[in-house]
Amino acid sequence: MANSGGVAMVRAGEREVRISSPDRVIYEATSRTPEVTKLMVAEYVAGLGDVLMRQLGERPTAIERWPDGWREGMRLAVGPRDPDGDGFYQKRVPKGAPDYLEPVTITFPSGRTAEEICPTEIAVPVWCAQMGALTFHPWPVRRPDVDHPDELRIDLDPQPGTSFGDAVRVADVARELLEELGIRGYPKTSGNRGVHVYVRIRPEWTFEEVRHAAIAFGRELEKRDDGVTTAWWKEQRGERIFVDFNQNNRDRTIASAWSLRARPGAPVSTPLTWEQLADTADPRELNLLTVPDLLDDGDPWADIDDVSHSLQPLLDLWDAHPVELSFPPDYPKMPGEPPRVQPSKKRAEHWDEQGNRVEG
Repeated sequence: MANSGGVAMVRAGEREVRISSPDRVIYEATSRTPEVTKLMVAEYVAGLGDVLMRQLGERPTAIERWPDGWREGMRLAVGPRDPDGDGFYQKRVPKGAPDYLEPVTITFPSGRTAEEICPTEIAVPVWCAQMGALTFHPWPVRRPDVDHPDELRIDLDPQPGTSFGDAVRVADVARELLEELGIRGYPKTSGNRGVHVYVRIRPEWTFEEVRHAAIAFGRELEKRDDGVTTAWWKEQRGERIFVDFNQNNRDRTIASAWSLRARPGAPVSTPLTWEQLADTADPRELNLLTVPDLLDDGDPWADIDDVSHSLQPLLDLWDAHPVELSFPPDYPKMPGEPPRVQPSKKRAEHWDEQGNRVEG
């Protein structure tokens, strides 16, 4: 790394990436961490190298950008028509991208298409850090086949009244269930209070089928732990861990392994072994400053690509109870979907058996 005035150069694989305003504070100091500069973010990303590329390589990737850094009270824009957000999602390749950044065409649920960033070398995510990116949101597909996921993502989301410890407990139940099905899962912290479990699968199934597998898995978890729910409506979840099955939809992404999160202390969504996860009491301890030391013992997910599992055991569970659940509100109406109205506001006479609204 070379730093000259208002510009620094960061080595990223075979390239050097220019970092402007390297001393800009991206995260303010906390009681446990010093302030983190833009240069520190870029060096963290560059230092991950192949470890990060194992998770981002060849995947369409949206980036979560905070150009002025992140502070308590800042807000992520909820869409392109929300001009008051401090951070925003970049789903298309931005203007001025370097010539080594390769795009890939993806299709949104609406049918519209876009050219999205597709990292092929570590210089690409380092350049994204130069553009203010903190979090990478890769699709669960790779460039050769962007319509068939190669990853099942189990998102264990603590609801109010529950804790990270509850998510860890449920994750262990998830591990047992996967093992019974002959499937290996890889856990990571979300960077906040949740836990994610990833499963590499053969790219032979559609997004809809992968989502059904996630619903079936969540329902099986509900049977084994009464602190788990698949209820889409928040008013029905209670103080339980929500299995967010809709994260497996087309154009729904989860913060990648090794990504920074926009929260105090520069926390990282950190891959762990199952034993390490069980021993983790406070996920805030896994941050930009500590995670590189964790990697001194090797990448906990180093062999994640060694085996790609069949989704059939989970689809068999779905076939035993093929009852559809709600899709996100921005999705087109889907076959068999229940009404998109909060249960407490639903009047039965306003809906037919297919979940379509009946006008009186």
